[in-house]
Amino acid sequence: MMGYGMMGGFGLLGLIFNLAMVIGVVILIVWAVRRFSGGTSSSGGQTPREILQVRYANGEITREQFKKMLSDVT
Repeated sequence: MMGYGMMGGFGLLGLIFNLAMVIGVVILIVWAVRRFSGGTSSSGGQTPREILQVRYANGEITREQFKKMLSDVT
């Protein structure tokens, strides 16, 4: 029983297993946060066309700017 250290007879295999478990939990948490928060897009999942339509409707851009920007994104 000498030489087994703190992890018993598993040694490096036990360390790798523990590390894999921690990484798996972190990946699961990141996935869950992204899944339930609607992703990482800053525009709330809107398409460029929808963003332009909202900006035009709010009066942030003129009709000419809207048409120019719309042609740029399509």
